[in-house]
Amino acid sequence: MDGLTRSAHVDTFARDHLPPADQWPQLRFDLPELRYPERLNCAAELLLGPADDRPAFRTATGTTWSYGELRARVDRLTHLLTGELGVVPGNRVLLRGPTTPWLAACWLAVLKAGAVAVTVLAQQRPHELRTMCEIAEVRHALCDVRSVDDLAKAEIPGLRITTYGGDGPDDLLKRPAPGTPYAAVDTAGDDVALIAFTSGTTGRPKGCMHFHRDVLAIADTFSRHVLQPHAGDVFAGSPPLGFTFGLGGLVVFPLRAGASALLLEQAGPKQLLPAIAEHRVTVLFTAPTAYRAMLDELDGHDISSLRRCVSAGENLPAATWRTWHERTGLRVINGIGATELLHIFISAADEHIRPGTTGVPVPGWQARVIDGEGRERPDGEPGLLAVRGPVGCRYLADPRQREYVRDGWNITGDTYVREGDGYFRYVARADDMIISAGYNIAGPEVEEALLRHPDVVEAAVVGRPDEARGQVVVAYAVLGQGARRDAEALRAFLKAELAPYKCPREIVFLDALPRTATGKLQRFRLRSGGHTEGDQQ
Repeated sequence: MDGLTRSAHVDTFARDHLPPADQWPQLRFDLPELRYPERLNCAAELLLGPADDRPAFRTATGTTWSYGELRARVDRLTHLLTGELGVVPGNRVLLRGPTTPWLAACWLAVLKAGAVAVTVLAQQRPHELRTMCEIAEVRHALCDVRSVDDLAKAEIPGLRITTYGGDGPDDLLKRPAPGTPYAAVDTAGDDVALIAFTSGTTGRPKGCMHFHRDVLAIADTFSRHVLQPHAGDVFAGSPPLGFTFGLGGLVVFPLRAGASALLLEQAGPKQLLPAIAEHRVTVLFTAPTAYRAMLDELDGHDISSLRRCVSAGENLPAATWRTWHERTGLRVINGIGATELLHIFISAADEHIRPGTTGVPVPGWQARVIDGEGRERPDGEPGLLAVRGPVGCRYLADPRQREYVRDGWNITGDTYVREGDGYFRYVARADDMIISAGYNIAGPEVEEALLRHPDVVEAAVVGRPDEARGQVVVAYAVLGQGARRDAEALRAFLKAELAPYKCPREIVFLDALPRTATGKLQRFRLRSGGHTEGDQQ
C-alpha cells in the first residue's frame, strides 16, 4: 500500500486487508518520543533494558519471573513457533487462556517472530471463536490446556491448536527447543502486530489492526505522561489480556517502564484486595464496578502500597470517585479508551483530576466535540467525541470503517461535552441518549443519581419505546445485601436529585446486571428485554 514501509511479512494477509488509504484516520506524531524508526519490532523493544535479575512477572502463588527468565522463555517459544510449528511472519496466531506469565510470553513470542497476535478471551464461546478465526483467517493457535475445550469444539477448518501448561509430551512447554537467543524478525514499524476484536457489540465483531509502533505509542503517551510509572512499580488489575485495557496495563506499560506485573488468573474484587496487600501492588487497573464493589471489602485489607488507580472500560461516576477517595485517599485516574485506538486517549492525574469529567486529551492526542455533519460544537454543547493521535482505527476488511473514521478523525460513538476550560465530560454512548417527550436524557446521569442512594450497588438506565412519549426512562438497580426493594422510596430519592422529566417511569430490581466477559455493561440486552428477570415496579 502506498506510504507504508517495506513489510517483513511473508504472509501478507493483514496488510492486504487494511482499509483503503483514503479511509484512514489522520495520524499525528507530535511528541519526539513518537518518532519511531522505520524498522521496529515492539516485542524486542519491550524486552530491552532491565537487568536480568529484575522481576518482570509475578503470580498469586508467589512465582516470580525475572527479566532474564522472561527473555529466555520468549526466545525458546519463538524458536518453537518459527521452527517446529512452521509459523512465518504475517501468520495470525490465536492466543487463549487465563492471565498468566505464559500467555504474556506467548504474546511476546508471536510478535518477536513477526507474526500477528490475535488474543481472545478465555470466556468466549465456540461460535464466537469460529467467527473471529474466519474473519482473520487464523491457522495457528496457542492455548492454555485449561481453555482448549471450547476452541476444539469450534471445529475451525485448518486450525492447528498447540496447548501449553499440560502434562502431555506434545505440550508446547515440554517440546525441545534451542536455548539460544532469537533475533527478532526485522518488522516494519507499520507492520500489523495484533488484531484485537471489539467486545460488547451486537452483530459481527470488528477486528482492529494495530502496528508494532502503535503498541509502543500507547506506552509513550498515556503511560509515560499520565500514569508516570517507575521501575519499582508492581502493576495488577482485573482486565484480561484479550481486552486491550488489560494488555496495556498488565504487559505493555510495566515492560516499557522496566517494572513488574502481578498476573492474576482470578481478579475479581474479592481477589484483588488481598493480592494488593500480599504483593504490595502499586498500580491498579480495573473498572468502575470493581472499585465500587471493593469499597464494601476494604476493611481488613492493607492497600497502603497503592499509589495509582486507573479506571476505564466504562464511565466512572463521580460518586464512586469521591467515595473511593474519602475511604482510601487515592485519586482514581479516569480514562476513556477504545479497542479501535488500543488504549486511553483522554485522562487526567493527580491535582488535574476533576471528578465527574474524564479529563483532557493525553499528550500526543487531540480531541473535539462535533455534530453529525462534522462541525465542531460550542463548548458546553453535547456532540460526538472525535479524536486523533499516533494510533487510529483500521478495521480488518470491514465496511464500518467509513462510520468510525470521518474526515481524518476517529468517531468513538460517545456523546461528550467539552467544558470551557478544555475538560471533557462524558454524557452517554451516542446510542444511549433517551429522547422522551422532546427531552434529551442521558442514561448515565440518571445512573449516577441512583448510585448516590446508599442501597444501590449497580445501576443501568435505558430508554424503552412508548407510543405517547417516544421513549420512557427505565432503570435497573442492583441493591446491597439485605436492602429492601422499595421502588417508591427510590423514586422519592431521585425526585430530589433530578429534574422530574429525567426520573424513571419504571424501576426493575435485578440480582446482577448483564455484562460482557470484560465487565462492560450490555445495555442493548436491557433495551431488548434479554436480561435476568427481576422485580418490576
